[in-house]
Amino acid sequence: MIKITPQNILRHEIIGLNTKLVETRNRQLIGLEGLVVDETKHTFTIDNGKKRRIVPKDTSVFNLYLPDGTVVEVDGRKLSGRPEDRLKTRLRRW
Repeated sequence: MIKITPQNILRHEIIGLNTKLVETRNRQLIGLEGLVVDETKHTFTIDNGKKRRIVPKDTSVFNLYLPDGTVVEVDGRKLSGRPEDRLKTRLRRW
């Protein structure tokens, strides 16, 4: 299995990673932290231990916490699309 790094995070599974919502149009969701438990084409479902919240990808910026402790800030627009289709897309270097 290939190790998740900041360079290849967009081509990996996001479900199971801890995340923090840094920026979004819905100000009530800013600062939401938890585990990504589901992903659809346009949303993440984040479980913070008390309840699950559905967060849109395209209007949000996420801090993703990798298993080695690295924190990666990712614009949700780069994550939009079905997870299985994200693997097929050609990515620009960022």
